[in-house]
Amino acid sequence: MASYRGSVKDFVHFNAKQDAELLHKAMKGIGTDEDAILMVLSSRSNNQRQEIKAAYKKAYGKDLVTALKSELGGLFESLIVALMTPPISFDAALLNKAIKGAGTDDDVLIEVLASRTCAQIKEIVKVYKKECSSKLEKDIVGDTSGYFQKLLVILLQGNREDADEDSVEKDAEGKVGTDEEKLINILGNRTHEHLRLVFDAYKRLYGVDIEESIEGETTGNLENLMLAVVKCAKSVPGYFAECLKNSMRRAGTDDKTLMRIMVSRSEVDMLDIRASFKKMYGVSLYTTIQEDTDGDFGKALLYLCGGND
Repeated sequence: MASYRGSVKDFVHFNAKQDAELLHKAMKGIGTDEDAILMVLSSRSNNQRQEIKAAYKKAYGKDLVTALKSELGGLFESLIVALMTPPISFDAALLNKAIKGAGTDDDVLIEVLASRTCAQIKEIVKVYKKECSSKLEKDIVGDTSGYFQKLLVILLQGNREDADEDSVEKDAEGKVGTDEEKLINILGNRTHEHLRLVFDAYKRLYGVDIEESIEGETTGNLENLMLAVVKCAKSVPGYFAECLKNSMRRAGTDDKTLMRIMVSRSEVDMLDIRASFKKMYGVSLYTTIQEDTDGDFGKALLYLCGGND
């Protein structure tokens, strides 16, 4: 098994009952001890947070998330609630909100469906049906159109397959704009390993990177989705490093994106994202977050980042 690449690990001397008590104390009486809440929840794994939730309910007869919501506010509250949500439920809720909110949040659909593994996508589809009482594919089809919709639906099947070597050359042939249908099928149905070989072959054939061709031939959300799939095939941590950089680069910080990525990758590949970030931008992710955020929200993000490079 590959070594663990998350920044948040199981807490070694874990005691759910004790943690529940600590959180109860932090919320009791006048004023809330945000630091205590932060310290406990950001240094426990998601599985452990679920155990704390159960212990809290048993000891105090109420739901921990509801209690936290009533004590906290703003971005810090959103982040703590996100940490308390099981990862697959978190993804399902993100997608549901992206579709059901005012207008469709294409960026969220793109980020989740381009970056999750086939196994995760299959789980998300199941959990979505159970927790959002609707079918994810039906909701996406009802809210999107054209080739963008088509590629999302293919990704939603979670069926990437390795094709044989002959098909690498075949997949690489054909310029992007000439046959979008074909490209969508390749991007949505091939494994990342296979796609990397195709991109190399494409470069040999046409002398340009596939990204350049996509940028030249497509626009809008289809372009963004194709590029996300290409980047994730090359390196998922690299893709997230770039998303994080973009979320902090503008006039205002895109707090939602920043929080979503830091929470969802903290137990997956945060160490690799940090390494990619440093390599790509010459600065550490930690310092960049530090300069761009403040308060309890900023503190929590730095905990999830797990250290300075």
